[in-house]
Amino acid sequence: LPYVPRVSPMALLGKVTATTFALERPRGVFEGHADASDAVWLAVAFANASAAFRNPLSRADVPPYKQLPTARSYMTLETAAAAYSCSAPSPPVLRVGSDTACREQGRQDPCNGPLPFPGPYRVKFLLMGCRGPKAETRWSEPILLRRAVSPSSIDPAPAGRGSALVVIASILASLGAVLATTVLGALGAKVWGSLCHRDLGTDAFIRRSYRTHHIPPALPQPLRPPGQCCSAPLPPAPC
Repeated sequence: LPYVPRVSPMALLGKVTATTFALERPRGVFEGHADASDAVWLAVAFANASAAFRNPLSRADVPPYKQLPTARSYMTLETAAAAYSCSAPSPPVLRVGSDTACREQGRQDPCNGPLPFPGPYRVKFLLMGCRGPKAETRWSEPILLRRAVSPSSIDPAPAGRGSALVVIASILASLGAVLATTVLGALGAKVWGSLCHRDLGTDAFIRRSYRTHHIPPALPQPLRPPGQCCSAPLPPAPC
């Protein structure tokens, strides 16, 4: 069949991880080739081993998941052909490598276990009936899984951006210092002006003199003539 499997083009979280990838679910690809009793399988192989893959003649010959390291390929996701029809209410993607219980149970039947190597891998869909293969798709393009990075290999300060970050940090620090100095200067000038104004008002109040206009000032006393008794009364002061 001309259909080529591919990783789902939808925006998905974890579309490709270190052990899994989300494959687009084919719809209507096997119309006219499948019967109600047929099943669709997914063949998974290392990219450099896909050309040597041989379709099994029966279900008993299906290569299991546990033989991937030695056989370089396996088959999984056995599904009734009707689930791939155009009108079938099924999820739009197939998650390859999602069954984490495969290694623990050690089952002999085909399993959809986590992919133990980054690959790259190629996949294809195979339609099988009770008498063997009936139709198949083309192999996909190589699919490379994500690789975990060792913490010791991460450079905390990349050489290409280290100097630029230092310059930016210096500029920001300088701008912050200038802004702080300007704000403090403005506040200091305002406070100093307020204190000066308060002192001037107090001095003006202290130095202010009061002159009484309703009481005439006292006139100087006339000198007593010689020989006059000190007890003689003085003439009254003129008004």
